Amino acid sequence: MTTPYNPERYQSMDRQSLWHPYTRFSALNAGPLPVITHGEGAFLYDDQGRKYLDAISSWWACNLGHGHPRIVEAIIRQTRELQHSILGNLSHPRAIELASMIVGLFPDDRRVMFASDGSCAVEAALKIALQYWYNMGQTEKTKFVALDYAYHGDTLGAVSVGYLEHFHKPFKSALFQVFQAPSPCCGTCAFHETEQVCLNECFDTMRMLLKQHAHELAAVILEPMCQGSGGMRIQNPEYLRRLSQLCRDEGVLLIADEIAVGMGRTGKMFACDHAGITADIVCLGKSLSAGYLPISAAVARTSIYETFRDTPEDHTFYHGHTFAGNPIAAAAAVETLRVYAEEGIVAQSAAMGNVLAEALKPLASLPGVRNIRSLGMIGVVELDDDKEGRGTRRAIQVRDRLRENGILLRPLGPVIYVMPPLITPEPVLRYLVQAVGKVIAETALA
Repeated sequence: MTTPYNPERYQSMDRQSLWHPYTRFSALNAGPLPVITHGEGAFLYDDQGRKYLDAISSWWACNLGHGHPRIVEAIIRQTRELQHSILGNLSHPRAIELASMIVGLFPDDRRVMFASDGSCAVEAALKIALQYWYNMGQTEKTKFVALDYAYHGDTLGAVSVGYLEHFHKPFKSALFQVFQAPSPCCGTCAFHETEQVCLNECFDTMRMLLKQHAHELAAVILEPMCQGSGGMRIQNPEYLRRLSQLCRDEGVLLIADEIAVGMGRTGKMFACDHAGITADIVCLGKSLSAGYLPISAAVARTSIYETFRDTPEDHTFYHGHTFAGNPIAAAAAVETLRVYAEEGIVAQSAAMGNVLAEALKPLASLPGVRNIRSLGMIGVVELDDDKEGRGTRRAIQVRDRLRENGILLRPLGPVIYVMPPLITPEPVLRYLVQAVGKVIAETALA
């Protein structure tokens, strides 16, 4: 017999047993957290019946919103057939279908290495790059170049190439050395350039690093077009084009971390599409299964894959995870890709991205707003900040007031951003931006 749900009991159990990721003790001490019990479309509902607009797509994953009937049905269907089977020396239909569908999204031949979450896909990509050069007999190519402000996940390899001081300082001693290039951000250009006169001065250090160190570099890794957790730093596509060509010229692999920015988030299927380039290894995750189940992938060129043969010398890729390509997660992802194709999700994202960009413009005149910027269904309002962190504290006030008004956000320091589901209706999207602007104005007055 099912025990009746008791909100107070669950709040007590939560405080006594659950360790919440990226959550400060002070937030737990401030009062009970909302307990989300179900979702529908762009909205989540808690156990008190309160309705919240999921303005960050549950950590940038639920691009198709919540409770999409086709994804839910695909999951139910698969649970009746096969719950789990490994991919080591075995296969199963959903993994085969999904890999084939992913390969079909690229202009060249690829192979798909499944993982279970974004960090694991990045770890796989880094190891593929290292072993590729080992397989090729160029064992000195063992270093990586990454951007500052990068974030690639929370496992140690991913942290090494995506170190953020305020997240990762306690782990610094365990990380490997990485060459770091300045992060481009067109919204707050370090060189005070505008789009009309930009000469990509931000690229000069990257060019110098590759020219000087190509002999020891395995790969460059970056989040194409928009760095997420580092502050929603949006790039010029010309930066990507130049980087892609430079990597080819210098014999260095390019890894594109599309975990957050892929799957239509930027108004293109992949963020690299804005620059018309394809990286040697592409990492996918988050919305690959519409955010419903954990699954990710490192998608490598076949020319890389073919160096992992086991004759005449064993170059097998001895890497994998128990739940890599899990049948139920793969079924969700297969149906997700079908929905994308049949319902024109990427085109819808591009159209709504234009609405978002237009709706954000008036917020630029609000007191204390340093910059607004957008890319597809990513909208950013960056507040003025100082050494005392006034902008960061103000962003927290904005977050708290919006939550009281039924909107869920998670600012990054002084950066307030929205990344709602791609299926968010236009009136809801406009309401979201207006609500953000209203609260920013109110905090300025306060």
